[in-house]
Amino acid sequence: MEPLDLTPDMLLRAYAIGVFPMAEDRDDPDLFWIDPRMRGIIDMTAFHVPKRLRRTIRSRKYRVSFDENFEGIMDGCAESTERRPRTWINDKILTLYTSLHRMGHAHSVEVWEGDLLAGGLYGVTLGGAFFGESMFSRRRDASKVALVHLVARLKAANFTLLDTQFVTKHLERFGATEVPRADYRAMLAEALNTHADFFSRYRADEVEAFLDRIAHPA
Repeated sequence: MEPLDLTPDMLLRAYAIGVFPMAEDRDDPDLFWIDPRMRGIIDMTAFHVPKRLRRTIRSRKYRVSFDENFEGIMDGCAESTERRPRTWINDKILTLYTSLHRMGHAHSVEVWEGDLLAGGLYGVTLGGAFFGESMFSRRRDASKVALVHLVARLKAANFTLLDTQFVTKHLERFGATEVPRADYRAMLAEALNTHADFFSRYRADEVEAFLDRIAHPA
């Protein structure tokens, strides 16, 4: 594959047709298109939250915010750790997605323990689709807390598609599954024609009502 020289507008057009860029390594300056044969998604109508995580969220051990420290979240996702010595987020990715954030098309969920950025995630929005990009934790369950708050917000804001790109053991616990490329593109087309507003009103305490609804569906 040929290296990509992307602009933020080109990146949005790529998401709209179901492809996204990655780098081979944190220090690799080039980007390449990814178009998985099987695509990871989370069906938000069947979202599952383990009991222990529910207790953590209800304890309010962590404070959760949105778009408060987007660059800090990207830096956290890009950093190397013992469990993740290599990452795919290079300087071009950092620059491109920061630009998308300033355009209102990329968002972060921050999880705080006091003044410490304990974890979080970021992704891209188009229509009623949220394309999850990466997440990280510096404290136990921090990225999981971010994901639950994200899903609660997406459902409240009328989003219909949560794209995880790939499925990991971490995401399987929440009900993530793989769908064939053709099925994904049909879901994407429907989502792009859906009106959703990530900026719609959402309070952090609304996640508790969301947890009640998924535990006791009507």
